[in-house]
Amino acid sequence: MTDSPKLDVLVYGATGFTGKLVCEFLHQTYGDNGELRWGMAGRNESKLAEVRDDLGIGEGVALLVADSEDKDSIDKLVQSTRVLLTTTGPYQQYGTTVVESCARLGTDYVDLNGEPLWMRDMIAAYDEAAQASGARIVFSCGFDSVPSDLGVHLLQKEAREKFGAPLSRVRCRVKAMQGAASGGTVASFAATMAAVKAEPELFAQLANPFALTGEFAGPEQPAGNETIFEEDLNSWSGPFIMATINTKNVHRSNQLLDHAYGTDLAYDEMILLGPEKPEGRSADFGMDMNLKPGDGPSKEEREAGFYDILYIGSNDAGETLTVEVKGDRDPGYGSTSKMIAEAAICLSEIPQGAGGCFTAAAVMGDSLRARLAANAGVTFEVL
Repeated sequence: MTDSPKLDVLVYGATGFTGKLVCEFLHQTYGDNGELRWGMAGRNESKLAEVRDDLGIGEGVALLVADSEDKDSIDKLVQSTRVLLTTTGPYQQYGTTVVESCARLGTDYVDLNGEPLWMRDMIAAYDEAAQASGARIVFSCGFDSVPSDLGVHLLQKEAREKFGAPLSRVRCRVKAMQGAASGGTVASFAATMAAVKAEPELFAQLANPFALTGEFAGPEQPAGNETIFEEDLNSWSGPFIMATINTKNVHRSNQLLDHAYGTDLAYDEMILLGPEKPEGRSADFGMDMNLKPGDGPSKEEREAGFYDILYIGSNDAGETLTVEVKGDRDPGYGSTSKMIAEAAICLSEIPQGAGGCFTAAAVMGDSLRARLAANAGVTFEVL
């Protein structure tokens, strides 16, 4: 790590359901206050101490108190660490102050957000400040959108090596998945829908695959909102609930990487439903709108969860390539908590250079993919 007196990683939201899982993973995988210096932060010190004790974490792991509505406390929090990892959502309600502080003070940042309208606003408001300070603001470091972001990144890297150019058509197809959306995801979805209801003109941005790419807009994209039969897969495919955020992040990665995937990329995400025509949409990944932030599955349910996703690239010349991404825990909690923890550590180990608002693929790419395969049960295989 570094000889800096700052922490390497600070988990903000450590008393929440996902925050606890992140802390548990860091404790079990990296120990307490060893080579990796990490801490726990939240609004209530006694709750932080209770979580630390319940997880068997040593007292050497620092506890810091801050409230997103108290700007001074957030500034102190941000200045205490090299990377701030926040699980405190909905981010459009609790995240803006944190992003502003990190961008201004030069502290790297990772989150779990799947709120594209908020991300668009943060990029517009704080990208220049982050560039000036050197802060790397990295959104969507959980199930939305690391598997897709790094899966397409690997696919196009292999395509350039094999074919000399990226593949212009990429399909994400979910083969199998077991798990449910988190209470935080439900709250974020509800907050986004409330914002659209209050300002109906925002719906166009929510539906726009290029909402995060500024002035750039590529070709018309596949809709992905109807059930279709795909002969090469011998399966019907239906809409995938995560497509709205994942497609936007993939296109933003492409832009940030100087269109390494091509300016003509057409990308969509759907879930495979099998060879028999479905009577209605079915999937293994649902959203229970009754879930609240802090709600979550049992340890047994998390460990029984998994996902298996294909990224299938092709072009007009008939060249094809497929990458398979698998996760060994439920996507919304077990895998997500490991992914964001590894993303924070990965970012802390990459020397700080250009700042700005990034995606995981654009700033961590191969390094994060290797860490996830080694430590987080997420594998990437070129088929």
